[in-house]
Amino acid sequence: MIAQVIGGKLDYTVMLFYFVAVLGFGLYFGRYTKTTKDFFFGGQRFSWWLISFSCVATVVGSYSFIKYSTVGFQYGISSTQSYLNDWFWMPILVLVWIPIIYYMKIQSIPEYLEARFDKKTRIAATFIILLYLVGYIGINLITLGKTLHTLLGWQIMTGAIVTAVAVALYVYIGGQTAVIMTDLVQGIILLIAGLGLFAVAIYHFGGFAKFWALLPQEHKFAFSDFNAPPKFSFIGIYVQDGLANTGALMLMHQGFIMRFLSLKSVKDSRRMVVCWILLLAPLAAIATSCGGWIARALVNNGEASIDASDAFVKAAHFLCSPGVFGFVLAALTAALMSTADTLINAVSAIFVNDIWRPYVKPGSTDKHYLRVARITSLCAAALGLALVPVFMRDTIYGAHSMFTAAVTPPVLTAIFLGIIWKRYTPAAAFVTIVGGAVLIAMSFIWPDIFVGPFDFGMGPDSYKFMRALFGLSAAVTLGISVTFFTKPKAEAKLKGLVAGTQIDAMHKFKGSQPNLRPGEKVRLQTKIEQSLAGKNTVIVPQSALDKMAAEPGDLLYASHIRWWYGGLHSVHVKAGPPAESDQHELMLISPQDAAVAPFTEGQQVIVEKIM
Repeated sequence: MIAQVIGGKLDYTVMLFYFVAVLGFGLYFGRYTKTTKDFFFGGQRFSWWLISFSCVATVVGSYSFIKYSTVGFQYGISSTQSYLNDWFWMPILVLVWIPIIYYMKIQSIPEYLEARFDKKTRIAATFIILLYLVGYIGINLITLGKTLHTLLGWQIMTGAIVTAVAVALYVYIGGQTAVIMTDLVQGIILLIAGLGLFAVAIYHFGGFAKFWALLPQEHKFAFSDFNAPPKFSFIGIYVQDGLANTGALMLMHQGFIMRFLSLKSVKDSRRMVVCWILLLAPLAAIATSCGGWIARALVNNGEASIDASDAFVKAAHFLCSPGVFGFVLAALTAALMSTADTLINAVSAIFVNDIWRPYVKPGSTDKHYLRVARITSLCAAALGLALVPVFMRDTIYGAHSMFTAAVTPPVLTAIFLGIIWKRYTPAAAFVTIVGGAVLIAMSFIWPDIFVGPFDFGMGPDSYKFMRALFGLSAAVTLGISVTFFTKPKAEAKLKGLVAGTQIDAMHKFKGSQPNLRPGEKVRLQTKIEQSLAGKNTVIVPQSALDKMAAEPGDLLYASHIRWWYGGLHSVHVKAGPPAESDQHELMLISPQDAAVAPFTEGQQVIVEKIM
């Protein structure tokens, strides 16, 4: 039985149309998924700008609009501080972490931990990361369930089930390519909806100055007080979100690792990170928080009666005309689907690459692993649904904070120390993960003893946040202490796996000395050449090689001349010996490589050197 309805038939028609369109869009890209590499990494073909929007859509989950609008209503502009503390991770991400995982062809975080440390560390991390990802799925599903309860009066589980089925379906068929392409669209939509709502509100109030005047003075600060209020203090947000949660997203979130690995090159990854963190993330901060600011201004202006928990939905309904409100609801749907799809695909990748392939059915065919990956996608959605009743006991903000603060510190610490410190030992990494997890578990039993010393005088109300600081401190202490009493791996076995050895990783990736000379892109015409079948090699004129500063054996990337394809039609190949004649600007390519792109005979393509 429907308890209440917000919005009209036109709004829900728009929302339903969007829901079906995105589902169809995701299913359409299933035709690009033929191997596990396609299912998990989209063929490593995509351009930086496309992945930037895709990453924003993944970060801005459905919980983001509800969570940040709620705290925006309660605390004002400082609700954006969670989105503005990512920048200091950039050097580690673009200079160390992405080159390591990309060039060493790492397929999962546990795989890196085994290569860097040992098998037992990999096994321990596998279960914690799976818990982290599945828990995140549950948080996203409960958020949309609560949103649909506010809108339609549905039971929370009903809304969660409907969306879980839809997302699992297109991930099952399309894998990472479907995830990336749908998230591109959804990233754009959620930014337009959030920022558009803010613009409409400014117009409604008669200008920014009048809107600003309606906010309480204490709501006008970019950051909350250092240790007040206990449930939203600067230090609490910083350690839980800026350190633990953001660090986990950058270094241990399998979904983001798969995004980084879906890029066409490491060079593009750097462009992507700069665009994502410095440009799109601040815009997302406004888009997700503004509903709370608007709701507070409406209440203070005597125009509406709104609670913090439904600030975004009620503010949007108040300001938007029929149909437009439906578009805003579609943005909420976009936010849910664009995070849940990534998480479901990531759980599938971890299960196949770190459990099924090495321990259950090693040496099987790629077709078998692809089938297991698809089945696991459905199971991941079901497990996320099973956690919905658990998270229903707390607010969305509280559940998210408690969960990330408790789960992420041990594995995050092991990865961070592992990539920056050669001396860090396998024994220390294992103790960091297992011992850190045990100490955090004990902090739930005796919180005053373990977390109390880290509360900065804020008391038990801050423990959900400050448990992250305790967990990080405990994990770092264990890791450093054990390192000095145990034997490190031989330095020769660490090449390509730690900071300072990126050139070794590039050499391994290419199979020869990397060519780092700067060059230009060239435009050529494809000619399918049967004699190149199975060689993954193209033949281009010497003039094209010279312009690209390339040599035979270098890695090249050929893509469709239309940049807005974002790399969907592209292929990685090696440069063969130059063509004997420069009379024709042709690129000779094998039938197999042409089919991967896909390219047709005589098609114009852009070719560039990767290394």
